[in-house]
Amino acid sequence: MKKALLALTLLAGTAASPFALAQSAYPTKPIRWVVPYPAGGGSDFMARTAAAQMTIELGQNILVDNKPGGNGAIAVQDILRGGPDGYAVMNADNGHMVFNPVLYKSLTYKVSDLTPVSLIGRVPMMLITTPGSEFKSAKEVLAKAKANPGKYSVASAGSGSPHHLALELLKQTAGLHLVHIPYRGAAPSLADVAGGQVPLAISDFAAAAGFIKGGKVTPLAVFTAKRVPQLPDVPTFAELGLKDMEAYALVGLVAPTGTPADVIAKLQQATAKAMHNPTVSKKFVDFGVEPVGSTTAEYTSLLQSETTRWHKLIRDLKIQLD
Repeated sequence: MKKALLALTLLAGTAASPFALAQSAYPTKPIRWVVPYPAGGGSDFMARTAAAQMTIELGQNILVDNKPGGNGAIAVQDILRGGPDGYAVMNADNGHMVFNPVLYKSLTYKVSDLTPVSLIGRVPMMLITTPGSEFKSAKEVLAKAKANPGKYSVASAGSGSPHHLALELLKQTAGLHLVHIPYRGAAPSLADVAGGQVPLAISDFAAAAGFIKGGKVTPLAVFTAKRVPQLPDVPTFAELGLKDMEAYALVGLVAPTGTPADVIAKLQQATAKAMHNPTVSKKFVDFGVEPVGSTTAEYTSLLQSETTRWHKLIRDLKIQLD
């Protein structure tokens, strides 16, 4: 009887502990999800689609708030001001988490300020051209660019973007001299390729999917290990003899460093459940995004390996944006 009373006393003490209450209570109010890009783009779509399902999983509203500018610094500073309590999070891509620290000398945030939660999705990069252009295949692009150094221009979504870095990877691996034309986003670069102003572009599948379906641009090759299921006739660069030619836009959920581990765990679990929800998964696939919903450890490991790979390329090519 005494043992039973002691057990009940200990249990009651644990239940009354403020730490235990904090552990079990989160979230007790709406969560703000900051997007470092304007509304309407791929990053915004991923945040809003995932957040709608995560609201159900967590039992609290998730409010998406767009804070573009400053190479992600505005969004980072915004969530850091709220403190590491799990009520202000953001989605970050490999530009924010991998490329920027080596591309910019005067970056106003540190990657160490952010803690990975889960990889939401990844978007494959691809080489595209104008329908009816002189390029009928990626092999022709490689051959003609090799024979005519500096003749051909390739558009991207902007300097320092995953699109730009994929182009640099292609140039280095294939030994090509292609002229980079940076745009302010994927949409205007696609519009100029569709209109014939630029012969080639590196685009992400999510941005290009509508243009491809409408016959406005033609995909020539993808930066993936295997062919993209939605584009079974489009070869990978590996099939063309170029190894290690993988490039994606990697979009994940991050929180301020110092956020309690149990809060990170709840956010990760909700993200994974959302990304494995059949309705959400289908929306992502239809949009051109591969849904993931990784563990925190998997996302952290991926960022580490991506940092090693891309920092070497950036330093080898001496790419600096400020």
